[in-house]
Amino acid sequence: MNNQHPAGVDADGYVLSIADGPVQPEFQSLLEDVCQSLSQPALGLEGIYLYGSVARGDASAGGSDLDLTLVLRDPPDSQVLDTLELTRLALQKRHPEVTKIDFDIGHRDEVLAPGNANKWGFWLKHHCRCVWGDDLSVQFERFRPSREIALALNGDFAHMLSAYCSRIEQAESAEQRLTLEREASRKLIRATHTLRAQDASGWPHTLEEHVALFVQHYPAMRIQIAFFLFEARNPSAEREAFLARLKTFVAWMVLQQR
Repeated sequence: MNNQHPAGVDADGYVLSIADGPVQPEFQSLLEDVCQSLSQPALGLEGIYLYGSVARGDASAGGSDLDLTLVLRDPPDSQVLDTLELTRLALQKRHPEVTKIDFDIGHRDEVLAPGNANKWGFWLKHHCRCVWGDDLSVQFERFRPSREIALALNGDFAHMLSAYCSRIEQAESAEQRLTLEREASRKLIRATHTLRAQDASGWPHTLEEHVALFVQHYPAMRIQIAFFLFEARNPSAEREAFLARLKTFVAWMVLQQR
């Protein structure tokens, strides 16, 4: 009997969650600074969640981002958002052990709304680990893989990547442009999961896992997706070449969904 189960799910068919173990030593002081800086009462945070490579424990010092989901008690106003952005930039400047710090921001009612379970509920339950505050993930049952969840997470890919194209076209420096190309490549790779078959059983966490699952179903697109995986790790493409490939790939994805 074959006892193996698809990558990214457990023996009962539920999506695997991020293990709640010690943070890698090289990122511990950063995480302590994050919690201290963001837990100020004026910001109104409900919880701070870690996701991505640092959460999984496979980050590399000086080569990985710090990805955070912030859940506030109330919908943030412009003043709170401005303060969070200034805090993010200050943390990023103080901590060269990460290449960038990213915030995904939501608020309690939004997270707990029944209609957002496939997006926020799934995200907190299976991709995040709470490092400070009230852990809202305990209010959700475990999720099984589905195309509905993939669409809830990345169904906005065409709009988001169009916005990246505009920002890349307007980038004033090579450094800024390459950073945007890296981010766009990561978004595109994750968005390929919206093309998963309805009866598919696996669930990817890393960029490499997304690419592997995508290539299984679309082997003819192997070279195209390999380009974006390289750019997600080592951005170096010239502006025009990158934009042409990105627009072509997005147009292809939109056609597949129709």
